[in-house]
Amino acid sequence: QVQLVESGGGSVQTGGSLRLSCAASGRTFSSYAMGWFRQAPGKEREFVAAISRSGVTMRYAESVKGRFTISRDRAKNTVYLQMNSLKPEDTAVYYCAADQIRTLTPSTDSSDYEYWGQGTQVTVSS
Repeated sequence: QVQLVESGGGSVQTGGSLRLSCAASGRTFSSYAMGWFRQAPGKEREFVAAISRSGVTMRYAESVKGRFTISRDRAKNTVYLQMNSLKPEDTAVYYCAADQIRTLTPSTDSSDYEYWGQGTQVTVSS
C-alpha cells in the first residue's frame, strides 16, 4: 500500500503559477505510475497528467499541454505538478493517485488508480 498527501495548492491570479507536490509513504513508490486528476464543483473528476513508473513516459490532458509539467523524484518519494499560465478554468480540487498495474504507459482513466490522496484546492481568479 501507499499513502499519498498533496500540498501546494492555493489562490493565484490568471497567468500565475503553482507547484503541487504529492508525497508518498512506503518503500514501493517507484513501483507505481502516478497521476494527477482534478474535480471542479458540479463536474466529474478529470485526468490532468500522468507519469510512468520509470519517469520516462508522461501523458497530459489536451487542456493543460504546454502549461503543466509532471515529474517525479524517487529519492524524495514525491511527484510534482508544475502549473504555469493558469486560467480560471483550472480551478478545482487536485488529486494525486497511484497505479500499481499500468506502470509503463500510465492510464488516463481514474478508475485504474488504486490509491488516492485527499486533494488540494487550486483557485485561479480572473
